Amino acid sequence: MSMATGFRGNLWQAGRHARSLARTLAAPLLPDDVLGGLHPLWSRRAPQARVVRVVRETADTTTLFLRPGLAYAAHLPGQYAGIGLRIDGVWHWRTYSITSRPGASLLQVTVTAVPGGLVSGKLAHDTPVGSLVGIAAPEGEFTAPTGKPLFVTAGSGITPVMAMLRSHDLSDAVLVHVERTPEDVVFGHELRALPGVRVIEWHTSARGRPTPEMLDELVPDRPAREVLACGPAGLLDALTDAWPDVRVERFQPKRADHTAGTGGTVTLSASGIVADVAPETPILTAGEAAGALMPSGCRMGICHTCVGKLTAGAVRDMQTGELHDAADQPGRPVRTCVSAPTGDCTINL
Repeated sequence: MSMATGFRGNLWQAGRHARSLARTLAAPLLPDDVLGGLHPLWSRRAPQARVVRVVRETADTTTLFLRPGLAYAAHLPGQYAGIGLRIDGVWHWRTYSITSRPGASLLQVTVTAVPGGLVSGKLAHDTPVGSLVGIAAPEGEFTAPTGKPLFVTAGSGITPVMAMLRSHDLSDAVLVHVERTPEDVVFGHELRALPGVRVIEWHTSARGRPTPEMLDELVPDRPAREVLACGPAGLLDALTDAWPDVRVERFQPKRADHTAGTGGTVTLSASGIVADVAPETPILTAGEAAGALMPSGCRMGICHTCVGKLTAGAVRDMQTGELHDAADQPGRPVRTCVSAPTGDCTINL
C-alpha cells in the first residue's frame, strides 16, 4: 500500500470517528447509555455477560462460565435465563437452565446443541472465551424440593436439577437419569460422586426407554417422595399420566391433542415482514426464519415476552387448542411462541 493510500485511509478513519462523536454528542444520553458506552457489562438496560471459561461436558454439550454485568439478580436452583447471541447483526434469544449454585462466583449455563439449532450450535461449539452474550433475569417455577426428593431426568433434562443437587445437602435423594450410553451422561463424573444421592443410570442403548412402572420398581418408596422430572415430552407425558403429583419442567410447550393450526401467511404489521407459516408451526419460529426481530423469552408460553396484538385473522393456541379470532376480539394479545395461524392473519409486531 502506498503512503498516499495509507494517508487517505487514515483520513477517512479520522473523519468517521469525528462523525460518530458528533452524532453521540447531538443525541440525548441517558445514564445507562453512558455506562454502556464506557463498558458493555455496565449497561442495565441491555445486560450482558462475558464468557470467561468453556467446559465441554459431552460431544454436544458445553457449559459456559459467565461473568454478568451490574446487579444481576440472584437465581433459585432450577431456574433458567435468557441468553442472547448476535448472529449476522441480529440478536437471537434462547433460554437455558442455570446449572451453578446461587452465590457461585460465576454463573454457569449448560447448552446442548440440537440438530439445526442456530443458537444452541453456536453456543455449544463456537463461543470462545472473551465473547459477550446477552443475558436476561432468571425465571422459572421449577425450583428445589421441600420434601424427600426423587429426580427423574433424561438427556439435557439434568441441567435444571444439577443446580439443585449442587445447592443442597441432600441426605436421602434419588436421581434416575435416562441417557443413551454412559458416555453421553452430562455431568456424569460429578453425578456419580455426589454424596447423599443415590444415582441410578438407565441406558436406553441397552434397556430401551423406561416406563413409570419400571421406575416404580427401581424406587419402591416413590409414593412417599416429592418427584421432580425434566426431559423429553414423551417421558414427561407418561409420568404425568401415571403420577398426578409429579412436578415437571418442559423445554418445549405441551401441545393440545387436536390440530394446532392450518398454516397461513402472517403479516407483522410493525416491521412490515410477511412470513409463510407451515401447519402447526409457531408464529415466533416462522417470523424469525423470515428475518423478523421477534421478542421472545422462555419460548414456552410462560413469560409473555413474545406477545403481540392480533388485528386480523385467527390463530390457535397450541397448548390449549383455543381459537382466537380478531373478528370477535380485535387487538387481542397472543403469545407467538405457542400460537399458530389458521389462515392469513396480521399481528402488530
